[in-house]
Amino acid sequence: MKEPSSKLRETDDEARKLARTLLRSARYAALAVLDPETGFPFASRVLLGTDIDGVPIILVSALSTHTKALAADARASLLTGEPGKGDPLAHARLTTQCRAEQVERDTPLHARIRTRFLNRHAKAKLYIDFPDFRFFRLIPQSASLNGGFGRAYILDGSDLVIHSEANDDIAEKADAAVQDLVARHPTLMTALASRLKAPEAGPWHICGVDSAGFDMISGDLLLRCEFDIPAEDLDHICSNISKIAYLIP
Repeated sequence: MKEPSSKLRETDDEARKLARTLLRSARYAALAVLDPETGFPFASRVLLGTDIDGVPIILVSALSTHTKALAADARASLLTGEPGKGDPLAHARLTTQCRAEQVERDTPLHARIRTRFLNRHAKAKLYIDFPDFRFFRLIPQSASLNGGFGRAYILDGSDLVIHSEANDDIAEKADAAVQDLVARHPTLMTALASRLKAPEAGPWHICGVDSAGFDMISGDLLLRCEFDIPAEDLDHICSNISKIAYLIP
């Protein structure tokens, strides 16, 4: 009897880039955990951010079911990817299996994540410092990418993480570098919005950078741009952003 052919495609750089974009461009996600009382899968919606190494970040209350579940079993899955017009299953989505690590308060890591999260979710300032709220880093272990009908891939967790020795230095100086870049190029954001075909909305601004790309936000809209080649430092990041904005295609 003939063995059925695999429905999976070979994972290539294009698939990896799509997966990273789906994860890093999401402002929220469906989070699935294991209910410690029943053992059943429990799904909920959470706000999503990213750390400087691309690891997904969630901010959750200790009173929620998913937080209690993560305390009992660190395994979780995230579903990201927005449906568009027509059949929702024709649009790309990514399921990322993760292991949750709680971020301790009053640490440099917490301060860094807090700043990056608020840059993406300004309204979270109303409750981000409540004593029952805490951050979790969701370390990717593996991922399943469906790029649309007939486009299925399996990725390793390392495909979604930014491996750079410059991460800490970039995180420390990123906000100042971006402010300086925009001050030196007043038309930068208009040029980026045009070049990246951003939806017409209010003014756009850069809300996060890392060695793999940058994020732009306008109200509730978020746009991720991945570099073709990861940057080595902040100067390289700023140079890449300027080239994307002003070079003729």
